[in-house]
Amino acid sequence: MSDAIVIKIGSSTLVDGSGALREEVLGRRVAEIAALAAEGQRPVLVSSGAIACGLGRLGFGVRPDALPDLQAASAVGQGALFAHYITEFGRHGAVPGQVLLTSGDLGHRASYLNARNTLERLVALGAIPVINENDTTATDELTFGDNDVLAAHVAILLRARLLLLLTDRDGLYAPGADGPELIGEVPAGTAPEDLVLADLPGSGRGRGGIASKLASVAMATGSGVACIVASGDVDGIIPAAAAGEPVGTRFAPSARADGAFRLWLRHAKPAQGRVVVDAGAVRALIEKGTSLLPVGVESCDGTFPAGEAVLVVGPDGQEVGKGISELSAEEIRAVRGMRSEEALAVLPGGAAEVIHRDRFAPRVR
Repeated sequence: MSDAIVIKIGSSTLVDGSGALREEVLGRRVAEIAALAAEGQRPVLVSSGAIACGLGRLGFGVRPDALPDLQAASAVGQGALFAHYITEFGRHGAVPGQVLLTSGDLGHRASYLNARNTLERLVALGAIPVINENDTTATDELTFGDNDVLAAHVAILLRARLLLLLTDRDGLYAPGADGPELIGEVPAGTAPEDLVLADLPGSGRGRGGIASKLASVAMATGSGVACIVASGDVDGIIPAAAAGEPVGTRFAPSARADGAFRLWLRHAKPAQGRVVVDAGAVRALIEKGTSLLPVGVESCDGTFPAGEAVLVVGPDGQEVGKGISELSAEEIRAVRGMRSEEALAVLPGGAAEVIHRDRFAPRVR
C-alpha cells in the first residue's frame, strides 16, 4: 500500500485553549481528506483530540496527570470526536472507520498483521480509517507516548508514501539573524540532533512536541517514508502536501527498502533484554550479514525466554540492531563465548545461533 498518505492531526489543531473542539477546523481538514479519497488517493487519518475533548466535558480545567482521569476523559471524548468525523465525512459521501490501537497490538506479529490487513481492507472498500490510541485501556507500558509516534508506526506498517504531521506551526524553524526562519527541506539521513532549531512555545494542548515529531520523522524516513511537518490551520494544506508542493518542513526519505518483518522488528517489537557482542561479531552482523553465534557474545542482560526480541550492543555500548533470540537469557549466559559445537553440547537440542540472520534488523544509520 505504498501510495497511502498518513495524515496526523494533533490536539493543538483540533482543540482550543478551553478544551472545546474546533469544529470548523475539523470540517475543513475532513473536506480535504475526503477530496483526496474521491480522486483515488488513499488517505489514512491519525487523529488526536479525544482526551482533550473529554476533559472539557468532565470539567477539567487543565490536563490531569493521573492515568484513570486521562482514561475517563478518553472514554468520554473519543465517542464525541468520532461522531463529528461521521458527520463531517458524511457531508462528502465518505465513510470513516474507527480504529483504536495500543503499542501492544503492534508488538505481536499476528496482531500487527491483523491491523495492517484491517486498514488495507478499509481503504480497499472506500472507507477512510480514523486511528487513535486506545487510551481507555492502554497502560504506561503499552502506550505509544503520543500520536506522532502512532502515526509513524501506521505509516511504516502501510509503507506509506507520505506522513503528514499537522500541528500548530508552519513547520520547523531555525534561528535566523532577523528571527526564526522556516526550514523548508531536510536531507535524507539527517539525525535529529544535527538540526539546530529555534526555541518556539507550544500550545500545551497535546502530548507531542518537537522532540516527539523529530523522533517520529526519524522512524518514518529511516523506513523510506517521506515526512512533512506543517500547520493544520492552513486551508489547502493537505492536498498541497499530497501533491508535493513546498509546504511546511519536508524530510526526505531514506532509500532503504527493508522487508515487512524487519520493519516490524525494528519499530514495533519491544526488546526484552540486551546482548553485548565483541567487535568481530559486530563486523559479521553488519558487514557480512551473518547470524550471531555464541562465540561472539560477551554478556547478556535481562530475563527473557527464547523467541523474544533483544537489542544487540557492541563493545563500545553502541546499538548494533535488534533480533529475535533463539535462546533464553539463561541459555545465552551459559554458552557465551563458546564455539557452536561446544554450545550444542551444553544445550543438546538447542539452536546453533543466538540470533539467526533472517531474524535480525540492523540499526538504521
